[in-house]
Amino acid sequence: MTMNRYTLLGRSGLRVSPISLGTMTFGDEWGWGADEATAQRLFDLYVDEGGNFIDTADLYTEGTSERYVGKFVAARGLRDRLVIATKYSYNAQAGNPNAGGNHRKNLLRALEGSLKRLNTDYIDLYYLHTWDRMTPVDEVMRAMDDAVRAGKIRYVGLSDTPAWFAARAQTLAQWRGFEPVAAMQLEYSMIERNAELEFADLATELGMGLVPWSPLGMGVLSGKYKPSQGGSAGGGRLDTVLAQNPGAKPPPGFDKLTERNFRIVAELEAVAREADRPMAQVALNWLHHKRGVSSIIVGATKPEQLRDSLASLTFELDPALTARLDRVSEPARPFPYYMFEDGHQARIHGHVDVRSKNAEYDRPVHVPAPKA
Repeated sequence: MTMNRYTLLGRSGLRVSPISLGTMTFGDEWGWGADEATAQRLFDLYVDEGGNFIDTADLYTEGTSERYVGKFVAARGLRDRLVIATKYSYNAQAGNPNAGGNHRKNLLRALEGSLKRLNTDYIDLYYLHTWDRMTPVDEVMRAMDDAVRAGKIRYVGLSDTPAWFAARAQTLAQWRGFEPVAAMQLEYSMIERNAELEFADLATELGMGLVPWSPLGMGVLSGKYKPSQGGSAGGGRLDTVLAQNPGAKPPPGFDKLTERNFRIVAELEAVAREADRPMAQVALNWLHHKRGVSSIIVGATKPEQLRDSLASLTFELDPALTARLDRVSEPARPFPYYMFEDGHQARIHGHVDVRSKNAEYDRPVHVPAPKA
């Protein structure tokens, strides 16, 4: 097995595989997923390799993803072994405002639907899928806690919310005795590192395990786009890709074909060549070691893609190669984050190294020595 070890999900005692099987590709209702036979092969490959963490949502392929997962789990009698995570928030009935959102009415409606499609009495990890910018956080946490007390969910998760919302949710849980947030799911990859500005510290400090989605940057880091195949810095290859997709306009946040990202891909390709590993494996291995990460969601439409991703756990990347990837993909530090860099910190700490003794916030503060 390539996944013969497990990690704790945040501060909870729940054991999960370091790679989670993403099932957004289960079903072809959206025109690009896997049919049932292929989805079955992906599921079997994952669990046969020791994986136990399955990620889905009521939104995915119009409910087909949940139905497939429920069917596959029942057929192999794996319900007690697996950790099944699903999500709610997106609208299921156009024109009905209460059939979507984060509020209690929709949570309970969506939860009952997911239980039925998954053919199970309980869900291990239930996520708020995306912040609706309206529902009070205390309403969400109380409704989640009620569902836990009713035995319908085991653990609580948040996905795609602001850091302040997640911090307030966890604080309310601590103060009021609600079930705490065990996991925070968000986009995180070598080309999308904004999670490091707030969420890595949030997760570590408040006991949430980070569960990144799109760890290959919508496929840009998968090896599909190799700068060596046209354009020294990726520009030529980028022009080719854009020419092949005239007029294409992806949703906000999903446009990854940029000059900056192709510079990252160029360095990733070079590092992968030196490590003698596929680009996708190197990108996943790099992310696996990031602060606060508990498990990485990996999707696939072909068994060979999934098998390649699972192998990302079988090697250690040389620290010098990791540093190169860190440098090329360093995110911008807008206000106030540039105030926390070495120069300002040196003035705060009097040019003396200061180290926290708190194991959950063990980050040394490096300060350069004063100039002579």
